[in-house]
Amino acid sequence: MNPSWRVRAAAPADCVPWARLRAQLWPDQRLADLAAELGDWFEDPRLAAFVAEDGEGVCGFAEASLRSDYVNGTQTSPVAFLEGWYVAPEHRGQGVGRALVAAVEAWGRERGCRELASDALLENVDSQRAHAACGFEETERVVYFRRVLGERD
Repeated sequence: MNPSWRVRAAAPADCVPWARLRAQLWPDQRLADLAAELGDWFEDPRLAAFVAEDGEGVCGFAEASLRSDYVNGTQTSPVAFLEGWYVAPEHRGQGVGRALVAAVEAWGRERGCRELASDALLENVDSQRAHAACGFEETERVVYFRRVLGERD
């Protein structure tokens, strides 16, 4: 069966629908800020972005980076890291997410990576399931802490 969508490298013409999808993934951020960041994905060779499109437009995206610093749960360096990954709800369950991850995997392999890493919020069970369905294995759980440092008395 031939899918009604395809995955390809993102292009500047994709920025408006891509930014809208980013706003669905990160609803606490302003759309204008999310859109303003997209230029980086075309300028930095350590970054890559892919979109899925159907006959009506962009329906998913995956953003990846090469990380040379320590990445939790990995054993090699550099590591391809799935920075952002989203498929519009009406396109889920059709293999779109898996195809986006496959594009990131291929990009990482071309750059000498032997591992692909990602993360998900503890409460985002849907994302955790989607990662598992694409062959990711959970490596650890982390709770981050901070303490505000005021001026000394």
